[in-house]
Amino acid sequence: MADILIADDSDAIRLVLKDILSIGEHNIVGEAIDGAEAIEKFFQLNPDLMLLDLAMPKKDGLTVVKEVIASKPDAKIILVTASDDQKIIGQCMDAGALAYISKPFDFNNVLKSINDILAK
Repeated sequence: MADILIADDSDAIRLVLKDILSIGEHNIVGEAIDGAEAIEKFFQLNPDLMLLDLAMPKKDGLTVVKEVIASKPDAKIILVTASDDQKIIGQCMDAGALAYISKPFDFNNVLKSINDILAK
């Protein structure tokens, strides 16, 4: 079981992710509704992993990845995105995100991605 922070501006997406994570027996330590709050809560809660929406208000996913990784290079971040823009996804991966999950979610894919990253 891992401590996970969910950062997504959509109530519905956070709810779906919470359901998936609880079935996977992971602990949701917090939620953030924008990029600035995601950074603040990441350092406050020190989760094992952060699920991070790419498109959020205040600070986008790329900015969040860069700021978190700059201070904690071993942070485990998985992007959550509806975008198929490989350029921005690639920039996030280059900045330190370890994987990405596409919306709409495949339940098994979400848990597999999380478990694979946590095993590293």
